[in-house]
Amino acid sequence: MVQVQVNETDLAALMRAAQEGDGAAYARLLCAVTPLVRRMAASRWTGSDDPEDVVQDVLLSLHQVRQTYDPQRPFLPWLMAIARNRLADVQRRQVRRTRGEVAVENLPETFSDEETKELVDRMADSEALAQALARLPAGQRRAVELLRIKEMSLKEASAASGMSVAALKVSMHRAMRSLRTILTRR
Repeated sequence: MVQVQVNETDLAALMRAAQEGDGAAYARLLCAVTPLVRRMAASRWTGSDDPEDVVQDVLLSLHQVRQTYDPQRPFLPWLMAIARNRLADVQRRQVRRTRGEVAVENLPETFSDEETKELVDRMADSEALAQALARLPAGQRRAVELLRIKEMSLKEASAASGMSVAALKVSMHRAMRSLRTILTRR
């Protein structure tokens, strides 16, 4: 593959042309930025996987958000911000994956399903929850009913209740805090 040496002005011009639909300019842009991204990824990569995966993620992200580039602004800082964010995302994902791994030969069997509770316990739990819900202010109770019991999206619940999405979020947060307090005092 031929490495293309291009300066900031040329990269910005290629990106502008790519935004206007010039496929050849877009291909030249990708060829020009790939070595830059590869060097950045290789210098900052701490994961066990191949840093080339990060390069591919950055190029995919560049493709997905290319319309957000402002031609009045420098191109390289915009590109490197995307690259840093993707690198951080990939490394966080890898850390979560490695932390979640458990090396055991025989996994213990556990059952945390509701079926393990006695019928009387389940009825007492639902009765306590119903009593706690009844103690909430009307707006908070409505938010819980729509968002948790009826499992509506925020947008659907907003349309059904006449409350704004922000008001629903606040009501839901306050309701959950109140329910936690009420139910732990029992």
